Amino acid sequence: MISLPDPASESVVHPEPSALDRLETFVYLTPVIGLLPSMWAIYRGQRDKRQLAACRLSILLAFAWLSVYFSLNVGADLSGASALGLRLLFLNSLVTSGYFMTSLWLMMLLWQKKSIRLPGVSALAERTLR
Repeated sequence: MISLPDPASESVVHPEPSALDRLETFVYLTPVIGLLPSMWAIYRGQRDKRQLAACRLSILLAFAWLSVYFSLNVGADLSGASALGLRLLFLNSLVTSGYFMTSLWLMMLLWQKKSIRLPGVSALAERTLR
């Protein structure tokens, strides 16, 4: 006897992204370098929803890092050779390491074919860069 699958019990299946799409998404998530391709992809808007979400997240992370990076550098320059300047430069290196590690972690999630969303940050990127 042949049994037919129950359509109500089946979940929605999303198409698997191709290898080229995943490679493009890797480029978008590359720290610093991926900013320009991400901006170009958002401008053109000819990518699927997953890639555009990755581009928005990449742009938000890069601009947040750049603003903190330059702010801490200016603060360190204005404070001179004091202990505060050294602390600001140390904090700058921690923020930069955090940005690079977050980008590499997102690339690892993409490699494992998992969702590349950051709680709170992805929603903020969707709202601000839409």
